[in-house]
Amino acid sequence: MNARMREPRGRLFLTILLALFLSVVPLPAWLDNVRPAFLVLTVLYWSIAAPRAGGIAVGWISGLALDIFQGSVLGQHALALSLVTYIAVREHQKIRSKPVFQQSLIVMGELFVYEFIVFAIDGWTGHTLYGPLHWLQILTSAAIWPIAAALLGRSHAPR
Repeated sequence: MNARMREPRGRLFLTILLALFLSVVPLPAWLDNVRPAFLVLTVLYWSIAAPRAGGIAVGWISGLALDIFQGSVLGQHALALSLVTYIAVREHQKIRSKPVFQQSLIVMGELFVYEFIVFAIDGWTGHTLYGPLHWLQILTSAAIWPIAAALLGRSHAPR
């Protein structure tokens, strides 16, 4: 069996579509500020677990889809997500070998980079969509990383 047939591309795209839905479903304002970055977590998981299944292209396309659905500046989430995807793909072996708690800290750092890029592009273009409480999303996303990694790991375990 060649390596191409072992890549979990179908499950990858299905979980990314589900994460995209969870990222854009309307929530009350107080709950929207602490909504985990489901799409970023999912793309990071697949970049670490199966970097050849999609890689940076999956990050770019997912970010572009998020830009379209949220109505933000076209390409800002795509740029931010492809950058953190690049970092995760490049360092996937180091990240994968760490315990879950340390992985959560690494994911928190990547989420900070992601949010900073989105925040900077919003500021440069004058489209401030988020308030200062939106930074709580980094903490909630890092806190649910062990759960997200376990659920996504079950979706891609060999049958």
